[in-house]
Amino acid sequence: NIRAGKASPSMVSGVMVDYYGSPTPLNQVANVNTPDGMTISIQPWEKSLIPEIEKGIQVANLGFNPQNNGESVIINVPPLTEERRKDLAKQAKAEAEEAKVVVRNDRKNANNDLKKLDISEDLQKNLENDIQEMTD
Repeated sequence: NIRAGKASPSMVSGVMVDYYGSPTPLNQVANVNTPDGMTISIQPWEKSLIPEIEKGIQVANLGFNPQNNGESVIINVPPLTEERRKDLAKQAKAEAEEAKVVVRNDRKNANNDLKKLDISEDLQKNLENDIQEMTD
């Protein structure tokens, strides 16, 4: 996940909470929302889960420091630093390149499968052009 500077409920979607002995996704034991652009508010359906939610957030190693006010858990999302922005740009570039490689490999596999078929050259060329248009 590439996390920008704005708070979003999806930032904590991977957090698991120990709910009566079994790991449970956070969104199944609490209401997660963002009252403003820099804050995530987590309101558990059972107040006894607040310590477990805080523990789950810390175990998930998201770089957040959860705070509780007795009724809910509040996470203040720190603003992005210049260094963090550069890291995110590198990560986005690497993921984009990986996606391009996957598309190229799929196109190559599709063209190789076409060559194995017993069809006319005209039909094969038309299908290769169709594959090329789909991957552009």
